[in-house]
Amino acid sequence: MTVERIALRESQLLIEDGIAQFSHQRPAARNALSAALRLDYPQMLDRVESDPNIRALVITGEGGSFCAGGDLKSMRERHTSANPQDRAPDGMRRRLLGMHAWMERLHSLEVPVVAAVDGAAMGAGFSIALVADFILASSRAVFCMSFAKIGLVPDLGAFYLLPRAVGLPMAKELALTARRVDAHEGQRLGFVHAVHEPEALLAEAMRFARRFVAGPRESAGLTKRLMNQSFETPFRALAEMEAQAQGIASTTPYHLAAVAGFLDGKPSMFDWDRNQA
Repeated sequence: MTVERIALRESQLLIEDGIAQFSHQRPAARNALSAALRLDYPQMLDRVESDPNIRALVITGEGGSFCAGGDLKSMRERHTSANPQDRAPDGMRRRLLGMHAWMERLHSLEVPVVAAVDGAAMGAGFSIALVADFILASSRAVFCMSFAKIGLVPDLGAFYLLPRAVGLPMAKELALTARRVDAHEGQRLGFVHAVHEPEALLAEAMRFARRFVAGPRESAGLTKRLMNQSFETPFRALAEMEAQAQGIASTTPYHLAAVAGFLDGKPSMFDWDRNQA
């Protein structure tokens, strides 16, 4: 068993048995999204994207919080900075565009992404959870589009991600009221996949992610890319993209081996219902 542990600025990347685990490591600040933590995301993505042996990514937070959103101390420092550029609207715009660049990469990552949410997923932390393909939450997890509480608009892709997760009317309610949603309500609304006790959450998230290891990496990536574009792409264009993707998938070694195995009476290499260990 090979384990690779990479200490980043304010996070840690652990790679083991085909699963990458990225953990926010600012527990004293409830893993608020500092400038250093924001810089860790593209570095993590560089490593994950470059390794075809990684079959799933789990994102989590240390110390009972997933991510409490933007770092308010940093915001106050910018507001009181002697440098006019720090306070300028264009400064905020550029910072956010920089974050959007790695959020788009995370959204398009061609392996399943699992968010293991314990405790707070507030503001931008909620957006990071929503960009995952699956959210597994602890029974004490709390989600909140908290931006209105400090006079801001939702960010980090929330205007794209939230309506697709819960529908437009509910997205408006959550954004305009900034009310808190617990794990069980999140499950009823459809954006939480499963709820576990806090002490079991990470193990369950890793077990869930491990079930993808035997799966077809190429077709999983193609499926994600097409699904991510399904709401804004016309039928004809999406059908053309589907045909092209199927042309690629049908020539992969995985597909050829799977067909041959089926015809020879062998068990499927990827069986979600069977591979629950």
